[in-house]
Amino acid sequence: MMGKLVNFPVLLGLLLCPASPLPAAAALFLEEPYGAFGHMNPTGHAAVYLSGVCADSPTHLRHCEPGEQGVVISRYYHVGGYDWIAVPIIPYLYAVDRPEQVPLYANADMVTSLRDNYRRTHLEAIAPDAPGGAVPEGDWTQLVGAAYDRTIYSFEIGTTDAQDERLIEKLNAAPNKSHFNLIFHNCADFARGVLNTYYPHATHRSWLADEGITTPKQIAKSLANYSRHHSDLPFWCFEIEQVPGSVPRSGAVRGVFESFLKSKKYVLPVAALHPFVAGGMVVAYVTMACCDKTRNITHHLDRETQPVTVVAELRSNGEALAVSSPEPARFEP
Repeated sequence: MMGKLVNFPVLLGLLLCPASPLPAAAALFLEEPYGAFGHMNPTGHAAVYLSGVCADSPTHLRHCEPGEQGVVISRYYHVGGYDWIAVPIIPYLYAVDRPEQVPLYANADMVTSLRDNYRRTHLEAIAPDAPGGAVPEGDWTQLVGAAYDRTIYSFEIGTTDAQDERLIEKLNAAPNKSHFNLIFHNCADFARGVLNTYYPHATHRSWLADEGITTPKQIAKSLANYSRHHSDLPFWCFEIEQVPGSVPRSGAVRGVFESFLKSKKYVLPVAALHPFVAGGMVVAYVTMACCDKTRNITHHLDRETQPVTVVAELRSNGEALAVSSPEPARFEP
């Protein structure tokens, strides 16, 4: 099935007022980096949206009831001591319970207020008040209102009830204790495990592009490539745009070598102190790009070709991809 690139208003309309029931799906959310840490480490964040899976609590999954839109789950660093946390899709993106509450414009104060209101209502056990009832610090903010901070690319593949059941049983049965590690057990590793539970060996890390570190962009590319080789499986692509406003815009998603080659703060010191190491990394990256026909080094190092275009390249095998978008469904606040 051909991938579809649509913006969030269309996606939201399809979720709320579909003309026909949507099939269940598992989607990789490839999220752009933002802030100081995102500037230093532009690999972004990976989460998984499951349209057929919901949650009794942020740490216990179940099948969705009619009318529910599913949850986003991901691995976070030092959030309540848990390895993964599940949040309904609308709050995850916009820190509100209902789509009609989503603001058309946001500033930093508004985002802080929306997140804190949702936290006090739904996530107090995960992120309790700071002394004096103040808003706590920490990465819990990534649980809600993600679309205020960054653009998100969704790579979605069809699933079945039986596959959902297998994942629910697996995550509910295993100890949900944090063992986050940026190198070996990061957010992309968790997404890879979830997607491979649905489709074994569908996603994998790259030893050449990322030195064996699992990155969100590599998981997106391998999932898109898997769908290209399994054309019987439904596959869609969505771009969820960052909410307009005065919140700083997110940056380009890059792999490990891309970050090295495109960032002067890394390239220049290494080239000056260890020219052979820097040269070796460039040669390895160029060699990998030449050997892999689905990659183009000039494209993958440019912001103009974001992961949505990477999907187009993978699915078309180098040819132009005819992209179609459904008509937006209408809904009233």
